[in-house]
Amino acid sequence: MIQGRIAALPRRGVVVVKGEDAESFLAGLVTNDVTILADGAAGYGGLLSPQGKILFDFIVFRSGGEDLIDLPKAAIADFIKRLGFYKLRAKVDIAALPYRQVAAAWGQSEAPALAGLIAPDPRLPGLGYRLILSEDSTIEAAGYESVDEAAYDAHRIGLGIPEGSIDFAFGEAFPHEADMDQLGGVAFDKGCYIGQEVVSRMEHRGTARRRIIHVRAASPIPPAGAEIVAGEKPVGTIASSSADHAGLAVVRLDRAKEAVDAGVPLLVRGMPVDLEIPAWAKFDWPVTAARD
Repeated sequence: MIQGRIAALPRRGVVVVKGEDAESFLAGLVTNDVTILADGAAGYGGLLSPQGKILFDFIVFRSGGEDLIDLPKAAIADFIKRLGFYKLRAKVDIAALPYRQVAAAWGQSEAPALAGLIAPDPRLPGLGYRLILSEDSTIEAAGYESVDEAAYDAHRIGLGIPEGSIDFAFGEAFPHEADMDQLGGVAFDKGCYIGQEVVSRMEHRGTARRRIIHVRAASPIPPAGAEIVAGEKPVGTIASSSADHAGLAVVRLDRAKEAVDAGVPLLVRGMPVDLEIPAWAKFDWPVTAARD
């Protein structure tokens, strides 16, 4: 019998937003539509700067009228502070939940039988399930093999799924550049939210030239930040990678396509690499002008 895998994600933490105005408060701030989440469901979204850059990306669970937000543990204090700027007279309480742990499970159609919040990962079915459990819960379930965080990273990288603060820096990337628009992280038909004008403009004009996509090589991929070049021209940078020579990279699609069409190899520290758009993506390589 093929077992699924389940992993604790200690780099993630949980913030709760609750109170009479919690839903409307979040709805006016974040990129996804939290108003449509059913109890027990999860959604993917982010909080942007007024300039449209991602300050935080997260998974939000609806639970008994409260919103539990799964985000990088290192970003929790800043996230709470940022939400506090917008609280004004809203009847809402915002707090860290230090006695929770986040986990991920994949490889089985049935969710792991554990006590806590468990929902399909809202970004992509292949990611499996996202879990918020009590701090003392054992990450063990029938039909699932317990693995470490690195195994989860290899899984998400293999699917081409970026993660904020790892594959892109908070405050530097637009949602389109981090593929949030492709992974259900932006609701283009909801009301206003912070940074909406910039995001809507990028969507309607199709101006996103930089994307996070697959990078593959025959040898271990250099660490994050290593530059991908075509001749003398930079076309992107390595983000995260796994032991199987697969990784993610932030790439200027137009520059990479132009180089490939011209027969110029893509190199990272002298090592040839291949770039590939994830199968789930609705964007494609740009069309380059024909050469004489």
